[in-house]
Amino acid sequence: MRLYTTDRGVGREDRPGTLSILGLPVADVGALLQGPGTEAARHAAARETVGLGEVVLGPPVPRPGKVIIVGLNYPSHGEEAREALEAMGRGDVAFPTEPVFRFVAGSAITAHGQPITPPALAPDRLDYEGEIAVVIGRAARDVPRDQAWEHIAGLTIVNDVTARDVQMRAVNGDPAVSDGSAKSFDTFKPLGPCLVTADEFPRPLDLRLQTRVNGELRQDYRTSTLLHPFEDLVAHLSRFHTLEAGDVICTGTPRGVGYFADRFLAPGDTVEITVDGIGTLANTVSA
Repeated sequence: MRLYTTDRGVGREDRPGTLSILGLPVADVGALLQGPGTEAARHAAARETVGLGEVVLGPPVPRPGKVIIVGLNYPSHGEEAREALEAMGRGDVAFPTEPVFRFVAGSAITAHGQPITPPALAPDRLDYEGEIAVVIGRAARDVPRDQAWEHIAGLTIVNDVTARDVQMRAVNGDPAVSDGSAKSFDTFKPLGPCLVTADEFPRPLDLRLQTRVNGELRQDYRTSTLLHPFEDLVAHLSRFHTLEAGDVICTGTPRGVGYFADRFLAPGDTVEITVDGIGTLANTVSA
């Protein structure tokens, strides 16, 4: 089931390109997860039927309780980071064997089709990171791996936009900033275009993720190469914090980010991230 947050309410895509706007007392998919749940959406009657192009999309979860960023989860991204650090003379770099994570602000979330706005504080070294986001469907605390998938409502796409100059200040020890703050500026987490419920995905997952900038392919990898599959992430993170309905886990990006090629985003650039079974998330950098 494909669920959209729209300016008319929660939409269910019953036919390609056509949404049933559901007669439910919730305004967005996030509120649906925190309230009646996805099964209510599956059985809800439509109060109107509209074309997908007739509505304005919002993020599936406009204000998650937690947005968790997982780093270095694709070996290919770890390899490009290692190569860059060794070129800087930092020698052999050891990467952690457990998932690396941090929190970013929920206010960074924006929708498919909305602009990415360079912040006045750090306008010049914006970078993209194409990722799949796991959205939690019900509370998870100390969940075993073999039960973790049951706590996932579904998957969507996220662009983990990062101000690399702020991030590098944090890496170099500046106490005034953090890696999380480099990823938390407004509009830095485009999310969407829809939530696809977990039952739509065969397991084990082997989804293809592709990122294009102005049509040029920059990233092209599959989730079968992940160091820590989605179930492992949910189980691991639930040992630290109770994961609640509507929480978003950004599961990591593969090789091909702009930073290591010194190719940063500029005003007018469009980033498109396409994932098997979900669709394409597209956003343009504003002036």
